[in-house]
Amino acid sequence: MFELRRFFAWGWRPVWALLTPQETEGKHLYQVRCAHCHEDNDLALKKVPPELHGVFARKALPSGVPATDAAMRQNVLTGKGMMPGFAGRFTEEQMAALLAYLHTGLR
Repeated sequence: MFELRRFFAWGWRPVWALLTPQETEGKHLYQVRCAHCHEDNDLALKKVPPELHGVFARKALPSGVPATDAAMRQNVLTGKGMMPGFAGRFTEEQMAALLAYLHTGLR
């Protein structure tokens, strides 16, 4: 039997198991707290924020630092460039969920 699979940053996963519950929570957090700036928007920002889908498939974050959970967590919590920090707005569980979702590379 042929099983359809989709490639993620960490490897292949069957399409019927696209998101775990943690990744689903991370997707919700991304949509509520990140997507407004990091996807098409009407904010007329001077600098367009970087695309985050597939960010862990690259070796480095847009800032040039290695694409690691620690670096992404630091950027989210303290901000970077024009991005404000979100310290105190994510619990550890929420941050883990957001990172898990970003690791999927999905939209």
